[in-house]
Amino acid sequence: MKEMRYRPKIDDHDFEFKTRHVRTFIESGSKVKVFVLFRGREMAYTEHGREILERVAQELSDISSVEMAAKLDGRKMTMVLAPIPEILKKRKQRKEAPRTEQTTQTSELASTETDGR
Repeated sequence: MKEMRYRPKIDDHDFEFKTRHVRTFIESGSKVKVFVLFRGREMAYTEHGREILERVAQELSDISSVEMAAKLDGRKMTMVLAPIPEILKKRKQRKEAPRTEQTTQTSELASTETDGR
């Protein structure tokens, strides 16, 4: 299981950067524990953390599902995302298909070169 930490006052670029990394983790087949860490007065505004976690889940809803909903545990609000198996299988098949076509093309090319000699 991989982890990614967010903060309640995260900027848009930082959010996108971290979410892109979470996407790669999920595409590789790992579950991801996403959490928002609160410090000091930020504990009074835990709804900001929940909004961030909901936004992450929404951004990655095409390849993942929420395995454990957001819950506050001390100074951390945690959520677990798991990859959707059917989508991962389809993506792997798409990636493997061009490779098999490419290997057959190179073998055909090699056989035509040996025939011409």
